[in-house]
Amino acid sequence: MGCSFSGLNAFYDAVNGGGDVWINENRFRIVRQLGEGGFAYVFLVKEVVADGAAGLARKKSVDPSHISDHGTYAMKKVIIQTEEQLELVKQEIRVSSLFKHPNLLPLLDHAVIPLKGTQGGSRKHEAYLLFPVHLDGTLLDIAKVMQSKKEFFTTTTVLQIFRQLCAGLKHMHSFDPPYAHNDVKPGNVLITHMKGQPPVAILMDFGSARPARKEIRSRSEALQLQDWASEHCSAPFRAPELWDCPSHADIDERTDIWSLGCTLYAIMYGASPFEYAIGESGGSLQLAVMNAQIKWPSGPDPPYPETLHQFIVWMLQPQPAVRPKIDDIIVHVDKLISKYSS
Repeated sequence: MGCSFSGLNAFYDAVNGGGDVWINENRFRIVRQLGEGGFAYVFLVKEVVADGAAGLARKKSVDPSHISDHGTYAMKKVIIQTEEQLELVKQEIRVSSLFKHPNLLPLLDHAVIPLKGTQGGSRKHEAYLLFPVHLDGTLLDIAKVMQSKKEFFTTTTVLQIFRQLCAGLKHMHSFDPPYAHNDVKPGNVLITHMKGQPPVAILMDFGSARPARKEIRSRSEALQLQDWASEHCSAPFRAPELWDCPSHADIDERTDIWSLGCTLYAIMYGASPFEYAIGESGGSLQLAVMNAQIKWPSGPDPPYPETLHQFIVWMLQPQPAVRPKIDDIIVHVDKLISKYSS
């Protein structure tokens, strides 16, 4: 599925006026900025629907359950300055459009706009991607607040959040060929608190997602993969085979299992199990990852059960061939939920 291009003059007038944005035939008013990073900005927007019009709800491609009762959504704006950046955005749109699962953030609509008055050989664009909004923030946001208050999730809540991430990844890993997310981390997990229910966890940001399986058969291919991973996979959650790839290796979706193990640790303790190395004198994050040197901080009182520590160690096997796959993880986490919920 390619990008749709909108050439609406009203779009430019609205953006220059700082008010409304058109994404194809639907109009949205910017409420406030939610975040930014690199060349991307995320805004809270509210749909502007004319009297008697259905707006976004009339799009057949949009699941009715994703239509906001209040007309509010999250809009990601990407500034595109090169052809390479344009291809990356198109790739993100194509990949995001593949997945339909309650624990994966759905792409509701998108538009890529060629800008007026572009000079030089490369034409600049702006991309607009529309998603459901989750205002409770990311797991990273919540972890920072909890750390400042010295609070921890209960064992049951840890497992319930983690189980939902597993469900989302299973959907991606079940494609033929399987897709890897490649950047599973707390900052890419949206959390929504539900009164009287476990938090809802949704995995987002498919900008790094690619077919998971790669045959590496030369040193140049290994270095190419490492270079790609250094740009697209967050270092504290990056699998060892993406730090130092052998010249002959079969890479698969178990890179995500490593990141998943790091994320489970972060749900419990607020950070990757290897981030301590960044703050140590002479410490090496890569060395800590390659040797799976995990440190267990003090946690809640009473502490988390040792079975959770063992579960993390099982996922953080430096050798990908002996690392479990997502189906194995789900069987085990379901047993733990049954054990600690009773």
